[in-house]
Formats: sequence, C-alpha cells, structure tokens
Amino acid sequence: MPNKNVQFVDLGLVPYKETWDLQESLMAHTAGIKLANRNVAESDLKSTPNFLLFCEHPHVYTLGKSGDESHLLMQESFLHTIGASFFKINRGGDITYHGPGQLVGYPILDLENFFTDIHLYLRMLEEAIMRTCAHYGLVAGRIEGLTGVWIDPESDNPRKICAFGVKASRWISMHGFALNVNTDLSYFGHIVPCGIATKGVTSLQQELGQTMDLDEVKRLVLANLQALFLFTPQHVSRETLPKLETNEL
Repeated sequence: MPNKNVQFVDLGLVPYKETWDLQESLMAHTAGIKLANRNVAESDLKSTPNFLLFCEHPHVYTLGKSGDESHLLMQESFLHTIGASFFKINRGGDITYHGPGQLVGYPILDLENFFTDIHLYLRMLEEAIMRTCAHYGLVAGRIEGLTGVWIDPESDNPRKICAFGVKASRWISMHGFALNVNTDLSYFGHIVPCGIATKGVTSLQQELGQTMDLDEVKRLVLANLQALFLFTPQHVSRETLPKLETNEL
C-alpha cells in the first residue's frame, strides 16, 4: 500500500547548505529502500518514507542547473558586503533568493506514493500557495509558460510571490518552493529573479501592508498541502533530525 504519511519538520532559520545536504541524504535513504525492494518478494516490500521540511534561510542566492549566471547582477566578491552567499545547485529553474521572513518548503516525497506526474506535482504545489494567498483575500494565480504563483496575474502589473524549483530522481522529489511572507524584497534587486526581467516580486507583507504571522502562514500552507496530496502529517521535532541522519540514513 502507498505510504501517505509525511514526516514534517520545521527547521526554523538554518543555513542553506545544511538543508541541501539533509535533502540529499533523505533522498538517498528513500532511493536505497526502493532499490532494495526490487529484490524481495511482494510480501517483504518496505514502504518508502515521505518528508516535508519547512525553514527560513540566511540571505542566499541559488542558481538552478539550467540558469544563467549573468542573472546574478554583482560579482561574487560583493556578496559578503550584503551578508549573502551563493550556490549553484541541481534543481530546475534559474536564479532566486532566499532569506529571513521567507517560508521555504522542501518536500522529499516518493511520488509513487501519490502520483507519477512532475507537472501535476508542480501544479499542486502552486495550488497550495494560491489557496494560502486567497485566505488573505489576494488574487493569486499562474501565468502561462512561467512556473510560480503571481499576484494579479492577469493585470498589467503581475508580481511573483512564490518561486518553485524542483528535482526528481526515481520519482523522489527534492527542493521545492519559496513563499515571500515578510521577506526583504531589496535583495531581489541584485538578481534577475527566475531569469524574468520584466516582472516584479512581492510578499504577503507588501501586499497586505502589515507584518505577517509566519507561524500562521506555515499552518495554512501545511493544511493546503495536506488537503491536496491527501497525506497525514507526522510532526517531528528539530531535535530528532540527527537521529534521522545517523540512525536511519
């Protein structure tokens, strides 16, 4: 039977490289189970786990494998002056920014527990964010040909509020989404966000004119993901993560 349980971990503020390494290890763990399952009887098959990490990052720019490095509009040597770092990573998409006040979500799901369709997977992630924005009375949607969630997408001034970039291997997902909640949007001025020079970015704070309760936003996003993917979240404390890494992986 497909495993519809998802181990949910709120990491808080954590360096980017730490979460990247954790995602890689969780993905390898799941892949190892799938590989072992090929050589056992059906009665001995082991279910594959699913994970969902929420976090914030210190200021960091990440460039996807198909991205254009010229979209980082400054020398890497300048990064330290604004307290930021830069990583070339193995997700899809171009360059984006992560920082405090932004909700970053990393689903490490075995999609064979849900559905094997990457495009549907991305649309479901987008839908969860769109529903979250609608809760606050914002008109959020998609723009044809552009992955992401936009405020007032059909207007003359669409503004990206959530970026997406994923990787999947053996139907196991990693990387995910970045929703601007109370994000310092000035940091986007140092890049061409997602390689799109003609459209701006925004945040819930910017749109609603007030500092948002980030914990409330997390609860809404989790609930919307749960409703769409029909999973059961199992809350795991941050303190258990070393056990996951050392004992299970």
